[in-house]
Amino acid sequence: MRLLHTSDWHLGRSFHRVSLLSAQAAFVDHLVETVREQRVDAVLVAGDVYDRAVPPLAAVELFDTALHRLAGAGVPTIMISGNHDSARRLGVGSGLMERAGVHLRTDPAGCGVPVVLADDHGDVAFYGLPYLEPSLVREELGAKGAGHASVLTAAMDRVRADLAGRPPGTRSVVLAHAFVSGGAASDSERDITVGGVAAVPADVFDGVDYAALGHLHGCQTISERVRYSGSPLAYSFSEVHHRKSMWLVDLGPDGALAAERTDCPVPRPLARIRGRLEDLLKDPELARHETAWVEATLTDPMRPYEPMARLAGRFPHILSLGFDPDRDAEDPLASYAQRLQGRTDRQIAEDFVAHVRGGCGPDANERAVLSGALDDVRARAASMHDGSPEGAR
Repeated sequence: MRLLHTSDWHLGRSFHRVSLLSAQAAFVDHLVETVREQRVDAVLVAGDVYDRAVPPLAAVELFDTALHRLAGAGVPTIMISGNHDSARRLGVGSGLMERAGVHLRTDPAGCGVPVVLADDHGDVAFYGLPYLEPSLVREELGAKGAGHASVLTAAMDRVRADLAGRPPGTRSVVLAHAFVSGGAASDSERDITVGGVAAVPADVFDGVDYAALGHLHGCQTISERVRYSGSPLAYSFSEVHHRKSMWLVDLGPDGALAAERTDCPVPRPLARIRGRLEDLLKDPELARHETAWVEATLTDPMRPYEPMARLAGRFPHILSLGFDPDRDAEDPLASYAQRLQGRTDRQIAEDFVAHVRGGCGPDANERAVLSGALDDVRARAASMHDGSPEGAR
């Protein structure tokens, strides 16, 4: 069975205030063309269909068009909700869509109920694990702990239990939206940290033939059978070196797996440039970036006059301008930035406690209180994003 694995469409998202709707429509064209040309048997979309819980109308219309075209091609589509989606809104009408071959999996309670497709060699069971916010689904899934690893393990226990009751030789695929250990993050993914730990081990997915992951925006292989497709478009300059693609996966009759990447169309290349303003305006090596979307970081000790306008004269598609002045190592501003670099919210909060106490940091109980407070804020933000009543209180 041939599968096309994609994720993180983020329909409705812009890139530094530049609309990406036409680029996202071009991706949908490419997706449907790939399905037909490569004779794909099923399309897997591993979450973050939309960029926010209440997407703009144009994004909803594009999503509707994509579903109609995939259904028209006669190819089943299995799709889960991600942490950017409102699971409740995305799941509206899922029962009717199922009749057209579009299988939306947005309810955590259905983790162990697969979509079963068949080929000449037997059944393939597809299990959809939507994004699982631990504080919201822990009790429902009967998870033993409060973190992502615990709720995903509980969900996968349901998958393995269902699979154990199916005929021998049944192949299995899981779609999940999570941060799996070994994956490389970028700046455009929303933080899903809970208890200071966001990542879950890849062996959570042991026992299935393929895990089609979403959430991280770079295409990457965690193991032969656990992969991220990444986003089809770049959504931050941290993705400047990403090769945007989808996975074309062939699942053999005995579960043997072969996967290759198929590239997505690039609306415009990205470039990050850094240096003093006059150097950036004159350097011949930068000529290749004159048609790119550009992020420039100026290192001039003093902020130059009208730098954005001057850079736009050479780089008309410049979108972002930052300043990182060359400073002496003894400069207090430089040392402060260095102290904060790479530190988590919890570490910064603990450092603040130590600062106001004259060097006496929090004890174990106080650290637990700080960690719990940060987790509560993240959980409330997730509830509000999903539109659930919990977030309104």
